Amino acid sequence: MSGLIQRCGGEAFVAPSMQEVALTDQSEVFTFCEMLWRDAVDTVIFLTGVGAQQLLKAVELRYAADQFVNKLATCTLVARGPKPTAVLTGWGLRVTVRAASPNTWNEVLNAIDSSIEVHGKLVAVQEYGTPSTELYAGLAARGARVLRVPVYRWALPDDVEPLQQAIRRAIAGSFEVLLFTSAIQVQHVLSVADQMGLRSEWLAAAERCIVGSVGPTCSVALQSAGLAVTVEADPPKMGPLVRTAITAAENQGPQTIPAKSPKC
Repeated sequence: MSGLIQRCGGEAFVAPSMQEVALTDQSEVFTFCEMLWRDAVDTVIFLTGVGAQQLLKAVELRYAADQFVNKLATCTLVARGPKPTAVLTGWGLRVTVRAASPNTWNEVLNAIDSSIEVHGKLVAVQEYGTPSTELYAGLAARGARVLRVPVYRWALPDDVEPLQQAIRRAIAGSFEVLLFTSAIQVQHVLSVADQMGLRSEWLAAAERCIVGSVGPTCSVALQSAGLAVTVEADPPKMGPLVRTAITAAENQGPQTIPAKSPKC
């Protein structure tokens, strides 16, 4: 991110705001494996690349990786975006269904509707840091039975001082642009600002900045916090996010994007 900002002529201050922490209780992963061994799982949806990798690590606590991958090959595989697709392809697996950009739960359901039938079938979902309740509801509405497979949770970084410094600097007016690459970042910034007793001050400072969002899910989180999203990356990647936001800063005062329905 720093390199992207600098190459676009900006000065970067990057404050880590989250980390993925593997769950200590992997019983649901082992339940998923047992269902796979019995050929009970028809479809597996992979929501994140890091989650797919964490899933394999958890599986290897009890089973051989080859056994797991070979069983996955007998299922219909759905990938939410390019990152889980890359991981699955690296395992030698064929992805049957790929969600289109911006890779929200809505695009996952649309891709399923146009490619496969899930009615009456057991669909396993590799979760990211929180349950995708809208996706589960959509699958259930299509007659699928859902097997959640959580493998990690989101947490604050071990060292929150850089994030605290970013909050203080934003309040002091040091930044012209604030960039967010996930909805959980918004929640964590607000949580740390609350701990510092500076939530209202930070929100007021953010309103004076160009606020850039990586995509619809992140935009909804920002708007729910009361912030107007100035620019949203299209496609939802860091490169377009940085370029669009810096161009907006150079042009000074672009129109904010309208509020959107949640698509996390």
